[in-house]
Amino acid sequence: MFLTSLTDSHDLDRAVTVGDDVLSRAELVDRAGRFAAGIPGDGPVAVHATASIDTVVAVTGAILAGVPVVPVPPDSGPAERGHVLTDSGATAWAGERPDDVDLPVVLPGAQPIGPRPVDPAATAMLLYTSGTTGRPKGAQLSGAAIAAGLDALYEVWDWTPDDTVAHGLPLFHVHGLILGVLGSLRRGSRVVHTVKPQPARYAAVGASMYFGVPTVWNRIVDEPDAARALSRARLLVSGSAPLPASLFDRIAALTGQAPVERYGMTETMITLSAHASGERRAGWVGLPVPGAETCLLPATDDPTDADTVPDDGETVGRLQVRGPMLFDGYLNRPDANDECWAGEGWFRTGDLAVRDAGGFHRIVGRESTDLIKSGGYRIGSGEIEAVLLDHPAVSEVAVVGVPDPDLGQRIVAYVVGDGHDAQVLIDHVAGQLSWHKRPREVVFLDGLPRNPMGKVQKKLLGT
Repeated sequence: MFLTSLTDSHDLDRAVTVGDDVLSRAELVDRAGRFAAGIPGDGPVAVHATASIDTVVAVTGAILAGVPVVPVPPDSGPAERGHVLTDSGATAWAGERPDDVDLPVVLPGAQPIGPRPVDPAATAMLLYTSGTTGRPKGAQLSGAAIAAGLDALYEVWDWTPDDTVAHGLPLFHVHGLILGVLGSLRRGSRVVHTVKPQPARYAAVGASMYFGVPTVWNRIVDEPDAARALSRARLLVSGSAPLPASLFDRIAALTGQAPVERYGMTETMITLSAHASGERRAGWVGLPVPGAETCLLPATDDPTDADTVPDDGETVGRLQVRGPMLFDGYLNRPDANDECWAGEGWFRTGDLAVRDAGGFHRIVGRESTDLIKSGGYRIGSGEIEAVLLDHPAVSEVAVVGVPDPDLGQRIVAYVVGDGHDAQVLIDHVAGQLSWHKRPREVVFLDGLPRNPMGKVQKKLLGT
């Protein structure tokens, strides 16, 4: 059980803080143990994953009991929630129960139970993907995988029991729940969840490590006093989405340190990261963490192409990863498993990346929507979008390839923003990237088409 250290470590009087609620390590062990005592059967247990101390107790209690945890987003609708509960086979519910849920609610026992012996290879967490290409899929993460992923980050980020981790991220994803909360509990460090990721709340914590997504970091630098308060921290970590270079620079200017960027997925945890004691480069997600391996395959199906792409920092390839932190597959989805596993432990991420001679990686987009073949070049639209977002006239952008009789595909940028000078934006990209990556056309819109999850629907553009 990967949280055995929870009961072995020295006590902390403020081990977990969520908003105004604080638990010492002993109090958390007691409450989690009583929650574990009330779990009927062997689970899984669905946890209404609000930003609350009750969520931390429920997740920790289920793990101590050796029962799989199924975090359920608190804003999920009845259809999504019903699919997750049915697909996971959840047998109990933790937290406030919506009217459409008929599972029994876990009632804590009078006396706590100790950690149960658990096979490390057994599923510890079932995390459901966003479902942007169909119904959400349940990614099965074992205790061994979670432990391996966290232990790698302790080394890469110089994370020690003396650290205090602060964030306000959702408690139903890898970033907020596994890294932020379980990572701190396993390491023996303190964790403070600010409930909402607001700049003033981040600044008030006085933590040594902060986790955030680009939206959070953008809000923080828009309040310079809050940003400067983070200068006392030793590590500012950004992930879950690309960090624009201009935002990277603003964070560094206001806090005195460049942020650490990293790359991961629900299925893989974190496989790439800049190191706390190493280089931090805007737009690049660093090196493989200990135990992880990567390979870049040609972004083409031509059998005459080389087996891998050159490490020149420019050539785009299909990113595959493997390592002990990867999931065991999607629950009840043999079709999806056949599609994502390439053999010998390699997982097809679906992302496009480049790698330089030093092993640093840069993610340039998703293969399904972001690979553009123009004039004989293979181009990832994500890097063009990142450059355009650095222009002050651009607030939103989506870059796609549209059919072209001469180029095969021509690069078109769909832009939401204040300015409407296409040539200025084209020249901006040409000045930052290779000439062939410049948009041949810029279309100005009032808004980008998005699905109910907020994801841009690129397939509706350029048609």
